[in-house]
Amino acid sequence: MAHSERIIGLAQWLATPAGRYLLAWEQHHLDLAVADLFGFHALQVGLPELDALRANRMPHRWVGCESVEPPPSEGEPMPRAAVALNLDFDALPFDSASLDLVVLPHTLEMARDPHQTLREVERVLVPEGRVVIVGFNPASLWGLRQGLGRARLGLGLGRQRPLFLPATGEFLGYRRLRDWLRLLSFEVESGRFGCYRPPVSSERWLQRYEWMDGSGERWWPVFGAAYFVVAVKRVRGMRLVGLVRDQRQRVKAAATVATHRRREREKEPA
Repeated sequence: MAHSERIIGLAQWLATPAGRYLLAWEQHHLDLAVADLFGFHALQVGLPELDALRANRMPHRWVGCESVEPPPSEGEPMPRAAVALNLDFDALPFDSASLDLVVLPHTLEMARDPHQTLREVERVLVPEGRVVIVGFNPASLWGLRQGLGRARLGLGLGRQRPLFLPATGEFLGYRRLRDWLRLLSFEVESGRFGCYRPPVSSERWLQRYEWMDGSGERWWPVFGAAYFVVAVKRVRGMRLVGLVRDQRQRVKAAATVATHRRREREKEPA
């Protein structure tokens, strides 16, 4: 088999044993993360192989992709979220401050300009809206294997060893991502790592190393093959409006009246 025939896209890679292992972990944590997020409009950008919004209850939910890779020709068909929009990651077709939730499953890794994609997410999110980001961790066994494979290919030495992960896309480190989020006025609400098994291709060997998931979470938590981040868009100096402001003002007024009455009672003669 020629080396070019072994280079597959992310959708095809997710149908492999290692891909299914990763997909199961990401789907589980996405379900937990979005289940209790409320609002009206939610968007998943890319990777319909993950149904990132299936556990969310917002009335308007969309999945948008730049292009949809064909499903794998072999093996069991993978479930896919229904793609409703064809969009450009660098110019999302939504008004500013119009979405309550945006999910980026490996989107920044596949984007032409990941920083511009993140700026677009900041633009379309409402204040206090959330972005959920999933990515490969370069500081992991999988990341190390991928880096060594690319180095060998660059030297012309890796023809007999295909890359473990898809060749397209660039890993974005967890700390670098947090720096980008902070510059765009996001506050990281939660983050975690997962998938600690080594980069092996067979289901049998993945099962043998199942014990490493529990050990990894305890002893080397930041070296998981994937990371998961939830961040909130903060707007400095934002004024409360509408129902929230009215409620805050009523509480403040009630507290003022109560204080005034207490002082009047203290002035009354015994």
